[in-house]
Amino acid sequence: MCGIAGQARSDGRAVGRELVGEMCARLEHRGPDSLGLHVEGPVGLGIRRLRVIDLATGDQPVYNEDGSVAVVLNGEIYNYRELRRRLRRQGHRFATDGDSEVIAHLYEEEGPGFVRSLVGMFGVAVWDARREELLLARDRIGKKPLFYARRPGAISFASELWALLADPAISSEPDAEALDRFFTYTYVPDPFSAFREVRKLPPASLLRWRGGEASIERYWEVDFGQAVEVGSEREAGGLVRDTVREAVRRRLVADVPLGAFLSGGVDSTAVVAAMAELSAGPVKTFSIGFESERFDELPYARQVAERFGTDHHELVVRPDAVELLPKLVRHYGEPFADHSAIPSFYLAEMTSRAVTVALNGDGGDEVFGGYGRYATGALLERFDRLPRGARAALARLLGRVPADGDLTSARNRARRVAALLPLSPCDRYVRAMSRFGVDLRGGLYTPEFAASLRGSAAATIADAWAGSAAPNIVDRMLDVDRRTYLPGDLLVKMDIATMAYGLEARSPLLDPEVIALGAALPARFKVRGREKKIALRASLRGVVPDEWIDRSKQGFQVPMAEWFRTDLRDLAREVLLDPGARSREYLRPGAVGALLERHLAGAADNSSLLWSILVFEVWQREVVDGRARERGGRVLV
Repeated sequence: MCGIAGQARSDGRAVGRELVGEMCARLEHRGPDSLGLHVEGPVGLGIRRLRVIDLATGDQPVYNEDGSVAVVLNGEIYNYRELRRRLRRQGHRFATDGDSEVIAHLYEEEGPGFVRSLVGMFGVAVWDARREELLLARDRIGKKPLFYARRPGAISFASELWALLADPAISSEPDAEALDRFFTYTYVPDPFSAFREVRKLPPASLLRWRGGEASIERYWEVDFGQAVEVGSEREAGGLVRDTVREAVRRRLVADVPLGAFLSGGVDSTAVVAAMAELSAGPVKTFSIGFESERFDELPYARQVAERFGTDHHELVVRPDAVELLPKLVRHYGEPFADHSAIPSFYLAEMTSRAVTVALNGDGGDEVFGGYGRYATGALLERFDRLPRGARAALARLLGRVPADGDLTSARNRARRVAALLPLSPCDRYVRAMSRFGVDLRGGLYTPEFAASLRGSAAATIADAWAGSAAPNIVDRMLDVDRRTYLPGDLLVKMDIATMAYGLEARSPLLDPEVIALGAALPARFKVRGREKKIALRASLRGVVPDEWIDRSKQGFQVPMAEWFRTDLRDLAREVLLDPGARSREYLRPGAVGALLERHLAGAADNSSLLWSILVFEVWQREVVDGRARERGGRVLV
């Protein structure tokens, strides 16, 4: 696990070693163990390495036999041993025992198609000196990030935005369309970044750059054409259990200590159960809790830890954790308002003191159907069979239910259903995934910001919806989340939080074989009525008590509504209502103040909206303004 950065040029200028070194210096937290540079003429590749596999000889960059192919890799290739054996039979000679070198030799054999042979999580850069061609690629799901910026005659890339911004030729001008999407979804989806000149390489994509020209192709899609026939939940559960076990086995390969994040939910329990079965000694597990009992899952995590005899560690996060906010914002490099990033940072810090690699349960919801919106979407599809007038009448009836201050209450769920009933399935999902709705954004944005917008934030979901080949409504929603919410929010949150402390996170439930099984299972083994994640739950029956499996999903939530009304009250007033706030260029001060006052009065739960605005303001101060202060006229070439 590492951080990579670099630049390639076609304008006749040599890449500066100082620039690549500065980019890598900003990635030291991702790879504290070694620095590697390959700077030669029109190309510069750099890497900060976290040693996990092949501690002695695995430093990068790595090369083919004659040095004409250079590679830097952020991530892990889980099938590298099989690839090494195959490549050796084809006559290739290896200088290391690690996973990154297989890419150089695989590229020699398969050219740009090499990426299809890789099983793992990765952001990778390959330089072909003979062709003077740079290739950038991301893994299928988007576990590992990769930012890039093109301009005439050059392309720069890096694992994190702040490292890429070490290139002074890249403008700090924000991208209005990206910021609109942030306020819609609380994250900036690919291919956008918060900066106009920077883009994110989408998951499962390969970028080829040569002679100043670039092309991007998608090399993988979820296959919905391989349906598996299962006759019972027990049979489906057995298939899931066996597939997850093998995915966990692949992720236990390391030359450093391993552990696991444990929430006590179904996903992390499935991973820890497999680890306990496959490990010779006790598994080290790590959990985060809160003082508020409503959000605290530590009792459930302890039960699982005791059941499997793990070496268990816990930490309680308190409201003073928001002191982490400036550091958090700098690491993300762009506005990111999933407030569970706060406990994720603390969990990563605690875990990194004991292990270098931690397995987690990310992906269980998006592969096996764990969110309530999947059940809601499937239910609403049934109402589509009613005449439009009947649906409209039902929507009016539910819309009369009084609101309250709890977003998760039955009243507010009924009101949300009322708003969704008249819409198409795609528009419903856009609405379901939007934190700031169209009407709210219209009242919040300044006239100048609103006038600068040319596209629609809804296109992020709508394009993914239209591009999905899923055969039914449940799989369509799962597929859209795998293309948008998962790589744009959840995986970004985990990557940045863990790598901030030099910790590698591995996600067995996002293994290609697990994803393939999830896609192949009939929808009734994922969501049926109000039941969710049916096959994954069935995989644990007989392994842990049923009451652990069947309890309501809690999720990695933060008591943000309570914090804003107590410990964060003064901070919110100070930052959000500051007459000099940079957010006033984009948001109406009166509208922001009204959101805050209604929340403080208990008239509404605006905590997610307020957190988004708070993060946005701090981002402008720490990153946009901070970059201008740091550069101070210094030029790196």
